[in-house]
Amino acid sequence: MLKHIKSLLLAISLVSVVPAIQAESNKPEGEYKNWRLISFAHREDNKSMRAILGNHIAIKSAQSGKHTWQDGTILAKVLWKESRHDKWPQAFVPGEFMRAEAMIKDSKKFAKSGGWGFGHWVNGKLEMHNAEDSAKCFGCHVIAKDTGYVFHHAVLY
Repeated sequence: MLKHIKSLLLAISLVSVVPAIQAESNKPEGEYKNWRLISFAHREDNKSMRAILGNHIAIKSAQSGKHTWQDGTILAKVLWKESRHDKWPQAFVPGEFMRAEAMIKDSKKFAKSGGWGFGHWVNGKLEMHNAEDSAKCFGCHVIAKDTGYVFHHAVLY
């Protein structure tokens, strides 16, 4: 029960904080900033929080309730260092922006990596990883094959 409460608090903090953080000029920039939230995550190993956003194709896939992602899906994983709320120390909130990563679904172009290409946004522009870096990303995602190589479950659909 406590774990579910923590997850709910994390979701509420991300939903309410993401727009405010993105409004600041030195914070995340990229086409993803107007996409809808699909999921969220808190990683204890590296003390980070992530909002998983999706383009319109990703949203349709998420709404299907299946773990299949259509070609054209783009998922953005926007990462912040975890921080404690200054007035509510029990709550973790997004702190310093770390980076924004991407997964792009194209079954033909990225056939060797489960149909997914990997990249990140730099100064608002999506840059795809080279083959070596993409292979590293996919190496981690292999264990999520049964969910279409995506770790995060769509929680808002």
